[in-house]
Amino acid sequence: MFDSYLGESILGRAIKEKKISVSFVNPRKFVTGKYRKVWPDGNVSLQVDERPYAGGPGMVMMAEPVIKAVESVLKKITNYQLLITKNNSKSQKPKAKSSILIINFIPSAEKFTTSVAKSISKKYTDVILICGRYEGIDARVDKILRTKKYSIGDYVLTGGEIPAMILIDCISRQVDGVLGNFDSREEERVSSSEIYTRPEILIHKGKKHKVPKVLLSGNHKDIESWKNRLK
Repeated sequence: MFDSYLGESILGRAIKEKKISVSFVNPRKFVTGKYRKVWPDGNVSLQVDERPYAGGPGMVMMAEPVIKAVESVLKKITNYQLLITKNNSKSQKPKAKSSILIINFIPSAEKFTTSVAKSISKKYTDVILICGRYEGIDARVDKILRTKKYSIGDYVLTGGEIPAMILIDCISRQVDGVLGNFDSREEERVSSSEIYTRPEILIHKGKKHKVPKVLLSGNHKDIESWKNRLK
């Protein structure tokens, strides 16, 4: 689901240039016991969901596969950090120690905003995003892993993949070098709900649609006032 989105445009270039890196771990790899079944034809079914206690609709993702999946990522990060530390010579400046944030997506949680993205990009070297499915994830995942919960809006989605893409995009934009011109970030400019480009006069079905005169005036003070008035 992520391949096309992460393989194009700004994010694709940032990954290629190693400004950011994105990797994936499937919780199904950590299914054990009766939830891992080998059928007579050789096919293997890996069940990561179960019925909720006390009843209710749908299925719930079990805690163990998710926790083990996240722990495998934490181990990789730790091993990488140890390797970097070992390879650093005395003449090299030691790299900062990894600081890790684990995020789970809950519709009723704190809203994810650009301010949050900026804070995360400054405070953490690694972010683990848990993409839920079904009715949600066993609550013990949050308690054991001490996750931070965010919401991208007051609605329910099929899974956590789209919220994860949103966080990857927004947080990556705050990383030095991801954007060609750091000041080109929309949130850093004086912008408005109305923007125009060429041609100056657009003719559609015989009617002329013109660009507001103030934008053609060259008076930067008046232009900024016009933009702020529309915010």
